[in-house]
Amino acid sequence: MDSKAIDPRKALTAIALGLTTAFACAQEFPSKPVTLVVPFPPGGSSDVLARALTEKLSAGLGQPVIVESRPGAGATLGAAYVATAKPDGYTLLMGAVHHAIATSVYKKLPYDFEKSFAPVTTVALVPNVLVINAKSPVTDVKGLVAEAKTAKDKLAFGSNGNGTLQHLVGTQFAAMTGIELLHVPYKGSAPLTTDLLGGQVAMSFDTITPVVPFIKSGKLRALAVTTAKRSSTLPDVPTLEESGLKGFDQGTWFGILAPAGTPRDVVAKLNAEMVKIIQSPDFQKRMADIGAEPVGNSPAQMAEQIKADTSKYAKLVKDANVVID
Repeated sequence: MDSKAIDPRKALTAIALGLTTAFACAQEFPSKPVTLVVPFPPGGSSDVLARALTEKLSAGLGQPVIVESRPGAGATLGAAYVATAKPDGYTLLMGAVHHAIATSVYKKLPYDFEKSFAPVTTVALVPNVLVINAKSPVTDVKGLVAEAKTAKDKLAFGSNGNGTLQHLVGTQFAAMTGIELLHVPYKGSAPLTTDLLGGQVAMSFDTITPVVPFIKSGKLRALAVTTAKRSSTLPDVPTLEESGLKGFDQGTWFGILAPAGTPRDVVAKLNAEMVKIIQSPDFQKRMADIGAEPVGNSPAQMAEQIKADTSKYAKLVKDANVVID
């Protein structure tokens, strides 16, 4: 008999020990506070969703869940931080469609969005909305396009940063309407909305969440939502497709990811706790109030979503010629 042959009894023992250890880790998790990194400044959709989720997640996990803002570089700085964190479930990312887009926008990223993370669940889909200052005489998309074509200078639109969905939606809108717009990138929704209210930019294509209070108070005017169907939060606002832009359908999803290599049992526990919260009546009502549509899918479904969007937006990035060194 080969002296180097593996003893099957020892192999089975090792496997059993490994499974027992993994189960014990899952049972013990979490034994300390969990950090959820939000890669945008406070006040935007990602921050609002993160705080709504962690309010209940802390109770479900039996440990504090801390929201930590790490904004910058189109949400890639926070993502890079989590990608290199210890894969133990204690450092999570509030990811978004922006990260799938960044794969094509940035020439060099310190991580691979499809390979460097373990998806947990998509929290919600938030429609984007074309808004202008309510002081403007423009009342619909047709009027805005007419103004852009006759304006002495290019109308400016703000976004949450270069390469974000808001940026691409703006370039796609300009291309489909035959107008030229000036893109002004911001570090997040809060400073963008402040300048929109102050008249420094003419419009934005931000998510509904940060602008809906100003729409309802009459300070901003919503001209159209960017998704294929109307938002239940703004039922009287038409879609861009209804406004003449056939096939226009863009929305922003937000979801939780852990570093790649995080034990499957830990990911499964996080998923179970989060989906339970997302499906609860209280959370769904909270989402309806801020214009978000709760999702709560499986890690595999979120992974497929990321893969599909990475491919989808690669074409939009190429057509818009949006490249960042």
